[in-house]
Amino acid sequence: MGSGKHRSKIFFHRSSPITAFRKQKFPREFVCPISGSLMADPVIVSSGHTFERNCVLACKYLSFIPTLPAGCTADFSTIIPNLALKSTIVNWSCSSLHDPPKPIDFHSACKLVQTLMDSQNPKSQRTHFKTRDEKHTQLVKEAAEKNGIAVTKLTDSDTELTGRTSRLSSSSDESVALANGPTTPLPLKTRPSCYSSESSSDIETLNSNSLEEEEFIEKLRSSQVFEQEEAVISLRKLTRTQETARLHLCTPRLLSALRNLITSRYSSIQVNSTAALVNLSLENPNKIKIVRSGIVPPLIDVLRVGFPESQDHAAGALFSLALDDQNKTAIGVLGALPSLLHAIRSDSERTRHDSTLALYHLSLIQSNRVKLVKIGSVPMLLGMVRSGHMTGRVMLILCNLSASVEGRATVLDCGGVECFVGMLSRGEFDSESTRESCVTALYGLSQGGLRFKGLAREAGAEEVLKKVEEIGSERVKEKVRRIMGVMREKDEEEEVDWEELLNSGEVSQTRYRLGGGRDGSGVNPSEF
Repeated sequence: MGSGKHRSKIFFHRSSPITAFRKQKFPREFVCPISGSLMADPVIVSSGHTFERNCVLACKYLSFIPTLPAGCTADFSTIIPNLALKSTIVNWSCSSLHDPPKPIDFHSACKLVQTLMDSQNPKSQRTHFKTRDEKHTQLVKEAAEKNGIAVTKLTDSDTELTGRTSRLSSSSDESVALANGPTTPLPLKTRPSCYSSESSSDIETLNSNSLEEEEFIEKLRSSQVFEQEEAVISLRKLTRTQETARLHLCTPRLLSALRNLITSRYSSIQVNSTAALVNLSLENPNKIKIVRSGIVPPLIDVLRVGFPESQDHAAGALFSLALDDQNKTAIGVLGALPSLLHAIRSDSERTRHDSTLALYHLSLIQSNRVKLVKIGSVPMLLGMVRSGHMTGRVMLILCNLSASVEGRATVLDCGGVECFVGMLSRGEFDSESTRESCVTALYGLSQGGLRFKGLAREAGAEEVLKKVEEIGSERVKEKVRRIMGVMREKDEEEEVDWEELLNSGEVSQTRYRLGGGRDGSGVNPSEF
């Protein structure tokens, strides 16, 4: 029994080839056809075959389609976890006195696939690349040169650019959990949704020989894609859990090397680069350094057209950087506002939330408010509020816009008063902070003079505000009283200006002073 365990351990740690399968006598359906190892995370692909997950991801990454022993080829377009087989393998391992299988890491899987590629007939793989024309090959070479990859060393597997479905870190422990929602008032949120701290028991222990800054820079600037990927994954791990590493590694040289990889066409490099940047941006001393390094424009590009998971991290990075007051103007000038405004309607919840909070913090600056008004944000934001889409966060932005002259006029034009009064009358708020935001926006609009008063009367604001004052918090009550005070003050001004004038006979005296002659002819008899 002891020797059986010993043989099993050697088999898993060495990721033995298929020849070891015969010695171990595992059930054939439990073994990955690529690695020859017992599967720890089996997945079913479109062709119906089952493989170890990281072996499939390695094949997709290297654009390799293996030829199976039966002569057929696999289709990796869809990957579905095989939970039933996974449970069966674990139960079999326990009953057979074997250690449960451990998943093969991605780097080792890539080496296995590369070996398999070399062993199979290269001609069988060339048919997969015949459909590429010369124009596509030239675009790939230009992209490779831009990312610092030596064009002369590119092979077929290097030039195949992965699609959006290849998000390698999403299936590993590197993927971070989506926050369920803020437990504090939204303006106080200081961590992007794509980042979550972990307890000490969940933190993966890093090797003692972690890469130092010079080693990171050397690998980030390497012409080998594998070295670039290894560097960004290691950088992401290190900066995710260690504050001192975030402060130590955020240097102009490292940021310059990282900047060139953020827009990489390789999904794993792009995702892990942007995620590492989010981690670096968490420390306040790093925020200004990152903006000054010129990384914001590539981040904007990723937010617009990057891989879905990269867009999550790009939105989180812009939100984190926008928390620093010295960065707000620069981020707006660099053109982030249109992309963030588009991203708040993304399919990804993390992208929507972090983009909205980034816009909130950026709209605290007057110059950014003017830009947001000019790019047509007000109708879009009001439309989201009317549809009940992310009401709490969107109302924060509208509060800031309503406090400025340009934003106030546009919100009034777009029916903001009617919208906010209607929300208060229905009372359908997910939190007290959203109710307060609605009242705050109305208070900002109340500085718009007689026009606000007319729109508020038409919407029945006075009656609604009285009810809100009775049930609202102290801060809400105070703001309601200020709005009502503004409305009453204008009522008194109108009474003084018109009713007293009409009843006192001053109108005739005024007409006389303005040119009406004593004889009623309307001609001023004075000579000059």
